[in-house]
Amino acid sequence: MTYNPQIALLIFIGSSLLIYAFFRPVKGWFWVLKNNWQSNEKTVMEDILKQLYRLESYGAEIDISALTNSLKTKDSHVIQAIHKMSVNELVKVQGDLLQLTKEGRQYALKIIRVHRLWEKYLAEKTGFDKSEWHDRAEEMEHILSLEETDILADELGNPMYDPHGDPIPNTHGMLKEIEGEPLSSLSVNSIGRIVHIEDEPDVIYKQILAENIHIGSIIRVEEKSNERIVFYAEGEEFILAPIVAANITVAELKKDVVEDEDTFRLSSLQEGELAKIVGMSKESRGENRRRLLDLGFVKGTEIKIDLNSPMKNPVAYAVKGTSIALRKDQASKILITKLES
Repeated sequence: MTYNPQIALLIFIGSSLLIYAFFRPVKGWFWVLKNNWQSNEKTVMEDILKQLYRLESYGAEIDISALTNSLKTKDSHVIQAIHKMSVNELVKVQGDLLQLTKEGRQYALKIIRVHRLWEKYLAEKTGFDKSEWHDRAEEMEHILSLEETDILADELGNPMYDPHGDPIPNTHGMLKEIEGEPLSSLSVNSIGRIVHIEDEPDVIYKQILAENIHIGSIIRVEEKSNERIVFYAEGEEFILAPIVAANITVAELKKDVVEDEDTFRLSSLQEGELAKIVGMSKESRGENRRRLLDLGFVKGTEIKIDLNSPMKNPVAYAVKGTSIALRKDQASKILITKLES
């Protein structure tokens, strides 16, 4: 085969362009792949730290097998990340057991701070449904820098608790304790206020969401057995399996200081009944809360049903001379006392 200088030149130029495209500074394929791997590696490490902190807070001993089973990550990536974290003194590895070091615990609290602040932001400043808060915060916790996190905290007024009632660590990694006990531990006739709803595991949290149970509600335990927990709150009865009720924390109240047991949800109002608005549930937040207030659903306003749809969802309410339709989930966040018709 005869040597062709033009073909050789084209091959040289093509090879040069390919090498440049691969190793080009910052935007080259090599650097993009490397940065993506480093980003993924950082995410895996931070997920491990957060999970270790969560399991340790329950007083559990964590082995590598239990950790890998609890994470949605390849086992090989988890093992590799644990090795690097051990070298960097973020975790201690003793045989098959894992334990956070002081530095690892502080790092985990920084991630938790971002996550809970972001959930607070989603609840107060956006229209995202609460079923989306956790997953969106899971993404942002690996992205925000410390400086951006502090800016976010300032914008929110440096809150102490997230929308689920979880304490938010401050810049020094300090956080308040949740004061209360699991709903499943309360005795029959106990009265308390819901102060925390655990959002993990996801399958249990979704059951709680489906029941439309609210932070801040006053409850009374009506029945307790190995099969179910029955409690009454804001004019409605709720029935949960004990394993689900254990994810709800309640601060017990003395019976002689309870004032809200005659408070009902607007969604429980029947045709022909007259009521007065006494406030908004803590579940009504951000733009949705402001919209309801602008429409006239303010404390002290008398209200009644104006028109029912065939399926009774939505329902039109007569408020301040206007008929306003609300879905059941919206009406459930408006609290009332019933008046004599």
